[in-house]
Amino acid sequence: MSRSTAPFAGFEWLIAWRYLKARRREGGVSVMTWISLVGITLAVFALVATFAVRTGFRAEFTDRILGANAHVTLYNMRDGRIAPIPDFDTVTGKVAAVPGVVRAAPMVSAQVMATARGRNAGVQVFGERRSDLETLPLIANPESRWGSLDTFGGEENGIAIGSGVARELGLFVGDTVTLISPDGVKTAFGATSPRINNYKIAYIFQIGRYDIDRVRVYLPLEEAQKFFNHQDTVDQIEVMVARPEGLGSSRAPDALTARIADAVPGMSVLTWKDTNGAYLQALTMEDNVMFVILSILVLIASLNITSGLVMLVKNKGRDVGVLRSMGLTQGSILRVFFICGASIGVVGTILGVVLGCLFAIYIDPIFTAVNDIAGGGVWDPSQRLLSQLPAKLVWWDVFRAAALSFLLACVVTIFPARRAARLNPVEALRYE
Repeated sequence: MSRSTAPFAGFEWLIAWRYLKARRREGGVSVMTWISLVGITLAVFALVATFAVRTGFRAEFTDRILGANAHVTLYNMRDGRIAPIPDFDTVTGKVAAVPGVVRAAPMVSAQVMATARGRNAGVQVFGERRSDLETLPLIANPESRWGSLDTFGGEENGIAIGSGVARELGLFVGDTVTLISPDGVKTAFGATSPRINNYKIAYIFQIGRYDIDRVRVYLPLEEAQKFFNHQDTVDQIEVMVARPEGLGSSRAPDALTARIADAVPGMSVLTWKDTNGAYLQALTMEDNVMFVILSILVLIASLNITSGLVMLVKNKGRDVGVLRSMGLTQGSILRVFFICGASIGVVGTILGVVLGCLFAIYIDPIFTAVNDIAGGGVWDPSQRLLSQLPAKLVWWDVFRAAALSFLLACVVTIFPARRAARLNPVEALRYE
């Protein structure tokens, strides 16, 4: 053999392939090859699937937050308490004129008791105009809906309720629900008696987030003002922006948050990151920890390649001696065994990525089958807030999972490959 042979020449690939497919009685380690291959495949599959579920959970949770809640909320604070906003239409107009703001709506909010069919439930009531409610993405276009917002308000004071409220109270579209507010009508003696009003259900929505579907009720703004004793006032302005992900917090405002605050001086500004930022930071930290843990799993699976190659080097010592006697360089021997280990890593990585992607794409039928096998109850929306297990493939996550696996497979291959390259041909052939 010529010592000037180019690296990774065809004969090196041929020798590596013969070693990989050799049977055990021929000095091969095909069983260890399969074990290494399966280990890498499962580790990469776990990494890709976990990334997809974590990313999907984050995206779904964020979409639910941003689609059904204000991105920015404006309050009128006095002496540390929320005060009514009297000239709310003027304030709303100023905020709506800020570049980057796509929606601004006056709103009244309070907690009351809802009762129907002998059942009771605590609910969060939001008073909004129908035109504003129709521009709230996940309310106007939810996961599921019954009835129509066309009859919201009107002569019968139709209201909208979440599917969880409807289910707990046994309500359907057209039924009547009673709302009871402890802060009600003032009497001649100065005391207040609870305000009790009946409302017809015009619209039932299910956005897929339990903590919203279970408690939320929407009343027409004028009716909410009467019900909660707001004399031509509201208690907050709900604002939505074009790029909510870029918003800062009240402590570290971005340019848009600052412009909104400048448009209505004296009012307090609260962004969605103030109320949910800690949870999202916890998700980020969990993602980082999960990546480290699963990376260790991939490393452990890659070490099977080392074990297999060490056995292969031991079994092929005579062959290495013969090849060195024929003129193969240490570099050629190293590359032969490197190809053996790297090939297992590449094939295992590809199979793991394919299985992980298929799992993310078909997660709904897979999860349904698991739920049926387990007899139901695997996913509890009241604990996980979302109605189903989400998954979202991000190609950067897939790439870094594949790159990590391939890199580790190459690194752990170097030691046994160098050991094979350093075999002394005289020692290898001494007893042959």
